[in-house]
Amino acid sequence: MTKNITVSVDEATHRLIRIRAAQLGTSVSALVRGYLRKVAGEQSREFMAMKRSQEVGFERQRQLMHEVIEEITADGGGLHMADNLTGEE
Repeated sequence: MTKNITVSVDEATHRLIRIRAAQLGTSVSALVRGYLRKVAGEQSREFMAMKRSQEVGFERQRQLMHEVIEEITADGGGLHMADNLTGEE
């Protein structure tokens, strides 16, 4: 299914793009469609790259949290009553 869109351009741009389309043996619609597909594809790649970057960041945070928990556990599991200061101290 195709959808129609309306794009407004000045006369000079319209004339130049019609000439360029003719030189390429295509239509203005085909040129615009190709451009829009390219832009949509670039945005899709940028989105996927951003998503992968976030996933790497979340995984690194998870690893750091796991390391901190391991350090606490290795030191005896956190706070102990014996570590508390007395009222006099």
